[in-house]
Amino acid sequence: MHLHPFRAFASGSSNVPVPSGVPELHELGSVDSGFYDDRIDKVREPERRAFAYMMLTTVRFAYASAARLLVVKCVASLSISASAAALATADFDLSEVEFGETITVKWRGKPIFIRRRRPKEVEDVRAVPMKHLRDQETDEERVLNPEWVVVIAICPHLGCVPVSNAGEYNGWFCPCHGSHYDVSGRIRKGPAPLNLEVPPYQFTDEKNLLIG
Repeated sequence: MHLHPFRAFASGSSNVPVPSGVPELHELGSVDSGFYDDRIDKVREPERRAFAYMMLTTVRFAYASAARLLVVKCVASLSISASAAALATADFDLSEVEFGETITVKWRGKPIFIRRRRPKEVEDVRAVPMKHLRDQETDEERVLNPEWVVVIAICPHLGCVPVSNAGEYNGWFCPCHGSHYDVSGRIRKGPAPLNLEVPPYQFTDEKNLLIG
């Protein structure tokens, strides 16, 4: 007897042919004909097969693009440019600064005060009792070399730039709201709650300063 390579699906179900040798779903204890109903017939419906491949390719491309973008962003966030690295530190030659003189330089966009102190100024500022200080720090904690004091030139009250060699303590005076700082950059009078901040720095030799 001649057998057709396909046999019809169960009555009442889809007309999609079922390959020979494949048990029908009702024979497996299921009446769900969804597998054969939704299956693409590549002979009768070639356009559906092409559409499915196109959609699959599009989705894969979208995933690949998103992954690539994520990797690029991560690498960019972890990489520091050469220009940014150069701004992280700054060298300054102090050989021309006289005793009692204050110079203003810039580091990472911030103004920095560098003052060369006279021996008498160092002696006086180190004799101040801690109980007279609002933000209690010794001068020794704020400087690396007694001759030099280095502070960020921004008043911690509201961000103004103080005036050098001014005020009641001959250190810095903030004209915005009347804060007075001594020659160690410590707040002595006025509304500022904290001392002038000391940036990270070191002396590379006797007359050269590296900030950052």
